[in-house]
Amino acid sequence: MSMTDPIADMLTRIRNACGSGHRRVDMPVSKIKTEIARILKEEKFIQDFQTIETEDGRQVLRVRLKYAGGAPVIRDMQRVSTPGLRRYVGVREIPRVRNGLGVAILSTSQGLMSDRQARQARTGGELLAFVW
Repeated sequence: MSMTDPIADMLTRIRNACGSGHRRVDMPVSKIKTEIARILKEEKFIQDFQTIETEDGRQVLRVRLKYAGGAPVIRDMQRVSTPGLRRYVGVREIPRVRNGLGVAILSTSQGLMSDRQARQARTGGELLAFVW
């Protein structure tokens, strides 16, 4: 069965794993999911991520979750732009998530970026997700 929104699936898997207290979560790998994991690691929301190969030869993305004092660092994740309703923002409309405590992930012409990187590069794009 084909998946219509793999980014929402990734965010839901991470959200559910954090809620259940798991140390890691596995998901099918793609370039965009790897880039989202890279941004989450740069912003210190996750410990690490890696691409591994399973016994049956498929590639999976393994994300190691981060906890502080027993509570997950990721409080919530929201998908903003969906396949049914894309949301694009210019550089002046990039929102600040939780007054700078969270991060917005944007897909720009220069690749995936956090909101801070996009403001610094002076570029807008598709607003993929909010993480805080």
